[in-house]
Amino acid sequence: MSDPRRVDAATNTAFVGHEWDGIEELDTPMPRWWLWTLYGTILFAIGYCIAYPAWPLIDHATAGVLGWTSHGALREELSAEAKRKAPILAALARTPITAVPGNAQLLRTATEGGRAAFKVNCVQCHGAGAAGTKGYPNLNDDDWLWGGDLATLEQTIAHGIRSPVDEATRQSQMPAFGRDGILTAPQIQDVVSFVRYASHQEAASAAARRGAALFAANCAACHGDTAHGTRALGAPNLTDAIWLYGGDRATLTETVTNARSGMMPAWGQRLDPVTVKMLALYVHGLGGGEAAPAP
Repeated sequence: MSDPRRVDAATNTAFVGHEWDGIEELDTPMPRWWLWTLYGTILFAIGYCIAYPAWPLIDHATAGVLGWTSHGALREELSAEAKRKAPILAALARTPITAVPGNAQLLRTATEGGRAAFKVNCVQCHGAGAAGTKGYPNLNDDDWLWGGDLATLEQTIAHGIRSPVDEATRQSQMPAFGRDGILTAPQIQDVVSFVRYASHQEAASAAARRGAALFAANCAACHGDTAHGTRALGAPNLTDAIWLYGGDRATLTETVTNARSGMMPAWGQRLDPVTVKMLALYVHGLGGGEAAPAP
């Protein structure tokens, strides 16, 4: 190891005393601009810690002399946005839902607001594209259990289906024909044969003819004599190719045996009326919405 007091003649810089294979290290000082930058960042950090929240404590952080917080800034931004939107939201609140499509500005605002609300509240069941999945209806087609006009959609969204917290919710109950002993297993298979015949999935057969008689006695009260469904009861059309749970024999057997009773939340308990209205307008505009029924 070299003598650390030695000075390099070429640079007039002292050696630090380290040597590797004859190569010695000089104690070259840092550039002055680098040191001033370092000192500046230290001073900035001290000032920042004094002015803004910085040091975590047990249940909060130091407040900072300026009193600024990210939560406070967010509240101010949200308040400003709420004030900006207030006039058009008030107009939406005043306007009957059936009249909104006649106002381009209101409809545009409602559609975008409904789209945002759908992404937050509805995609978990109906999917990002509202195409649904087994047990959760597709909102893009024109098949509606309870009706697809604007007023009906608003009612459905606000009060839900079989919601335990809303007295105005839509209610219907399919009997569990097998579990409750109303029909025997062979009779259930005959009913399934009839339903599959009515939905053009099977050819006419003796089982389907027996099932037609059982259907008339047990199912027509809700699904209608022709199995086209009854919207007032939320009873589906059994003659088309659209199935909420599935139209294969095994799934239909399960449905008839144990029944189905899907539930939709009463969003009026969680969302304000304007948001419910915007959701109804957005869903109606997806492509499967219907015109208001004739008076």
